[in-house]
Amino acid sequence: MNRLAIAACLFLFGTLPLFAGSDDGRLDLYFVDVEGGAATVIVTPQGESILIDSGYPDNGGRDRDRILDVLKNVARLDHLDHAVVSHWHLDHFGNHAEVASLFKIANFWDRGIPDLLSEDPGFTNRVAPYRSASQNRSKTLKAGDSMPLKAGVTPLTVKVLTASGEVIPNTGEPNPFAAEHHPQPEDTSDNAKSISLLLTFGKFKFLCCGDLTWNTEAKLMTPNNPVGPIELFMATHHGLNVSNNPVMVLALDPRVCVTCNGPTKGADPETIATFKRIKSLQAMYQLHRNVRLAEKDQAPAENIANQVETAKCTGNWIKASVAKDGTSYTIQVGPQGKPRTFETR
Repeated sequence: MNRLAIAACLFLFGTLPLFAGSDDGRLDLYFVDVEGGAATVIVTPQGESILIDSGYPDNGGRDRDRILDVLKNVARLDHLDHAVVSHWHLDHFGNHAEVASLFKIANFWDRGIPDLLSEDPGFTNRVAPYRSASQNRSKTLKAGDSMPLKAGVTPLTVKVLTASGEVIPNTGEPNPFAAEHHPQPEDTSDNAKSISLLLTFGKFKFLCCGDLTWNTEAKLMTPNNPVGPIELFMATHHGLNVSNNPVMVLALDPRVCVTCNGPTKGADPETIATFKRIKSLQAMYQLHRNVRLAEKDQAPAENIANQVETAKCTGNWIKASVAKDGTSYTIQVGPQGKPRTFETR
């Protein structure tokens, strides 16, 4: 190969984007568009990978294929180290078995598999593929547990804040928004038993609470705030108004909120109104435009990954990428989006 060819190769590869798993020392998070379900991929600086939830099954393999595209073609992974189920609703565990049949998963994590689910008479049959894929050896996560992840120079932890309706001890500074809690009717569904994961990377904090609902959010966050301020918040329960209790959201005081909603599910106006009250908020993002809401009542159009209804949706993802020392991070909308930089507190 002559010198010009070598120079051309160096120029080409030097300008390609760095993918997760490359030696850039960054922490990457991908919010995958599963049309109002949930699927979040995390890749650590040490190359370990986590999938939290996996969207709806069926639909011609739509959500499965979008997850696999991010895993293989965007994050450039060849296996998953950890797959987590936040709770036992089909839009959250629907593709774990399908993904596992096409992509190696080393460890499965959940809150424990119940024998029956009162709100889903077909649960026993629905969960059977997951039992098979995990060989009935999934590991149970409880409030206060930490996932076993490797850390490099910058400390990295993933802590369980809630699971099976239990929460971590309510220590910390008094929550100044505690009085804003007005209880909703008791939620007896599995939503209230969701696993909540707090990822900390240096000064950067990201919180993902599955479909945790209003009263359990208050149980976690009152009268004290055991979490403190965070940087990035994934709207709970797709941004529905039976979750995202102001007593939690305002106390967390995130800089950035990402809502994993669908065109007609989630990003409720009450939730968006709560986000707009956050003192430190710098940006809101959504996986979908809520086609039932006016533009002024949701995230700015440039911060919404998918603008059209399901039939025409191309499934753009949203990516957060944290600097190797945790002091800054970028948010990017889709593969063609321009990353916006935020400074960590």
